Amino acid sequence: MKKVIGIVEDERDLNELVRHYLENEGYEVRAYLTFDEAAIHTADEDVHLWILDIMLGEKSGFDLIEDIRRHNPNTPVIFMSARDKEFDRIIGLEKGSDDYITKPFSPKELVLRVNNIIRRTYKDENAAITVDSYVIDEGQRTVRDGSEMIDLTTKEFELLMLFVRNRGTAFTREQILEKVWETNYYGNDRVVDDTMRRLRRKMPKLMIHTIYGFGYRLG
Repeated sequence: MKKVIGIVEDERDLNELVRHYLENEGYEVRAYLTFDEAAIHTADEDVHLWILDIMLGEKSGFDLIEDIRRHNPNTPVIFMSARDKEFDRIIGLEKGSDDYITKPFSPKELVLRVNNIIRRTYKDENAAITVDSYVIDEGQRTVRDGSEMIDLTTKEFELLMLFVRNRGTAFTREQILEKVWETNYYGNDRVVDDTMRRLRRKMPKLMIHTIYGFGYRLG
């Protein structure tokens, strides 16, 4: 089941950018632009992590975290702010935040921080999964075939997880490029076929089907 991330950011472009990167990582994202939009959802028990902007008009992310902690005291929270002030960091920590990132930031860095907190917080839920007889541990980024460890490169593993998280969904080569190599990749979709060829060679029992003239699908 996908982990759910709640974002509260009143800058629309940044809100959409963060949402895009997190969805590409496989998360379900619920994005809110205002304090009031988010406030009615702070009691939602199915949100696994919140990302809160500190400055939200007349109110703040500090107010939201109090509501979140009142209903779900163990749900992790990351603050993001344009103010790189030690005072804000201290208040955030006192109110129970798990991390603090200063704008402008790299979306990739934020995703890495989210991944680390999710793995740490929900480590007992990150049990290995079995796909076509291969045992995949996403937290440890390992793949086994029986007692044999299969050595995958970073991109091979990310390509594998794209299909594992979305089994039955067909992706075009262009979609795979965007989700695995991201939008700053300036090559062509030949890299998708080359990486897929290597993945199939290493995991021959993996049922990834070629959809001619379109792309690929697992299962």
